[in-house]
Amino acid sequence: MAPQILRAHERTPAPWKNGGGITTEVLAHPQGAGTDDFVWRISVADVAGSGPFSAFEGIDRIITVVEGPGMALTVDGTEHVVDTRYTPLAFSGDATTDCRLLDGPIVDFNVMVRRTDAKAEVSIERRYTVLHPAPGTRVFAIVLEGSATLYRDSVTLGRLDAVLLQDDEDPADIAVDGVLAVVALTDVR
Repeated sequence: MAPQILRAHERTPAPWKNGGGITTEVLAHPQGAGTDDFVWRISVADVAGSGPFSAFEGIDRIITVVEGPGMALTVDGTEHVVDTRYTPLAFSGDATTDCRLLDGPIVDFNVMVRRTDAKAEVSIERRYTVLHPAPGTRVFAIVLEGSATLYRDSVTLGRLDAVLLQDDEDPADIAVDGVLAVVALTDVR
């Protein structure tokens, strides 16, 4: 089976669950799932102003600043300053979370998983790597800056293009010329 290529130009932006901004879903599982019934969801958001985050009960979140000066997230009363690009921050979607932009708009990368069904780990790669899904795991990779090339398929991914490998697929060598976020999505059932 060939990896699933997900091109940035094929996505449609939509309002946040709380109506406070715009998100662009990259991929959700199961396919066609909405914000109330996904097992996992991966998206990119344009954040133009400070304000509260949407609450997602039973969801674990990982957020990474891709562009802009960063933000301060107050999660259940504890502030986390996220002012370094490409540094993932994990927190509970159940938590009361407020965002204060540090000095202007940002773009962030979001991974959300329903904790009873899945878990996620996000790593950042800046060079050659191998995408190798273990049994029960899918591997998702998205170019946050620059480009990346899948060797076996001779496919070049541009900024915000992505690839998904299922657990029954062969490993894929990928050359990174920029920054690549790699997400391991594991079923917990």
